[in-house]
Amino acid sequence: MTHLTQLARLTRLPSLRRLPRPPGPRLSSALLGATALELFVLAGRLAVYPFGLAPERRGTAPAEAGPPATTDPPAPVTTVPPAVPSAAPPVVLLHGFIDNRSAFVVLRRTLTRHGRRPESLNYSPLTRDVRTAAGLLGRHVEEICARTGHSRVDIVGHSLGGLIARYYVQRLGGDRRVRTLVTLGTPHGGTAVAPGAGVHPIVRQMRGGSSVIEELRDPAPGCRTRFVSFWSELDQVMVPVGTACVDHPDLDAVNVRVTGIGHLALPVHPTVAAAVREALEAPEAGEDDATATGTTSAA
Repeated sequence: MTHLTQLARLTRLPSLRRLPRPPGPRLSSALLGATALELFVLAGRLAVYPFGLAPERRGTAPAEAGPPATTDPPAPVTTVPPAVPSAAPPVVLLHGFIDNRSAFVVLRRTLTRHGRRPESLNYSPLTRDVRTAAGLLGRHVEEICARTGHSRVDIVGHSLGGLIARYYVQRLGGDRRVRTLVTLGTPHGGTAVAPGAGVHPIVRQMRGGSSVIEELRDPAPGCRTRFVSFWSELDQVMVPVGTACVDHPDLDAVNVRVTGIGHLALPVHPTVAAAVREALEAPEAGEDDATATGTTSAA
């Protein structure tokens, strides 16, 4: 069973002084269960992977047609005012390494059912640099804002996708466009476990001490984006597990511990999807609220 913390007051949690310690041997039986679930999720992800290869279709105006086949007089020309954007901003979903938008099938359904408008961005597995992918994300966000009339968006990123989104927010001025950034199993502090690290440049950038990770440690005064980081004590891709927590004095961040599941299950588990939705719906801090860097935990 998966347990999550309550997210009623994300921005008012006590300060985080120390990151959680890695789990000990007592989690061995839970780890076996999580590993079995990871294999099941992997099989499902491989089955749906081909359906996410094509870019997502965007809402566009219909193509111009010829004159109507009717003898009725033409209707008077009227000016249609632009659509008023809904209260909730669009949600951008950003997948992890060697993945695609099919990873968010459960989360997309959850958000859509509650009136949100999720859009996925596929970036190429051949992308060699986090900075390049962050620039692509920035252009995508600008296009969404222009199309929907919203000035800000929310982003949910899994693993590498969360790191790309954080780089955009923190280093490319994306905080003016991103209201809330939710990350799922993202190596904010760099991970010691990165398959193929000696082959693929973008994977090397996820390791501790890389130039990208060090840039994200730099000061970020006045960053306007709220961060919510979901981390799992059974995530075998994040080593140590605390690396998936946001630990930066200038960022308004809350770290949410998940128990009972691993890395691949984070974006597809229904309980996590519901918690992500709650995080996105949480009200923003008031003007007089102090920046809070917090953590929550579950027994």
